[in-house]
Amino acid sequence: MSVHPVREEDFDLYALGALEDDEKLAIESHVAACADCTRRLAEARGRISLLALAAPPIAPSVAVKQRLMQRVRATVPDGVRDEVHDAVREDDERGAPAHPTTPRAPRERERAGLVFGRWWAAVLIPAGAVLAVATILLWTENRQLDRQLAALRAAAQQQEQQLAQARDIDNLIESSDTVTVALARQPGQPSGAAHVMYNAKMGMLMYDGEIAPAPAAKSYQLWLVPAQGKPISAGVFNPVSGRADHLLAKLPPGIAPNVFAVTLEPAGGMPQPTGPMVLVGSASSL
Repeated sequence: MSVHPVREEDFDLYALGALEDDEKLAIESHVAACADCTRRLAEARGRISLLALAAPPIAPSVAVKQRLMQRVRATVPDGVRDEVHDAVREDDERGAPAHPTTPRAPRERERAGLVFGRWWAAVLIPAGAVLAVATILLWTENRQLDRQLAALRAAAQQQEQQLAQARDIDNLIESSDTVTVALARQPGQPSGAAHVMYNAKMGMLMYDGEIAPAPAAKSYQLWLVPAQGKPISAGVFNPVSGRADHLLAKLPPGIAPNVFAVTLEPAGGMPQPTGPMVLVGSASSL
């Protein structure tokens, strides 16, 4: 089942035809199978229809009436044209709708009423349409700004994390308390070599190495084996052929290492080592 549209104004944007192709298709495919969203779309269409009447009444200019009269003269029969002209003139003089006493045929009165009975609609409907379009444009612009702001925040957060990691690596390399341990391949295991830099005071470990890719459904896992206690996982990785791996791990500070090892474990790693040791390096002599 498709996901419900996240923003309520998506329905209003669709009702006005302001959605882009992908967004429009997403709502159409979802509404076809969702009764609740079908109702919400119908409500949105009703709101958009009412926007045309939301603008305050505006008195039309003389030029508007003149243009309407010109259209009437071109389309209305002579007899009806004279009666309509008299009615409009009396309306202008008295400030109230005129009611001609001359009998009219029903169809002639209907035609005259259609032309002038709602002449104000020629002003209100365009004004309401402009208001609706302006509202949708503001909604669309706000959505774009929200997306851009979210992308900028994500990029800034990623840069901060990268800078913090770079500072940690510099501190690890420059510290006189950091030890480096070479990890050697064990007999019968995939080819590879690596080394570990570890600082017990900082509680930081960095692994650099290259090893053959793990078999299917398997992963490599790096361990710090302390002088006392159980091995501590320092990370899981899945090498790519011809590419070195780099891991930076934070560990509890003050742990004295005995051995660093890389084991082959089920995909995703294990709480404690279960597979064979592929790379091993002793830290007890440091």
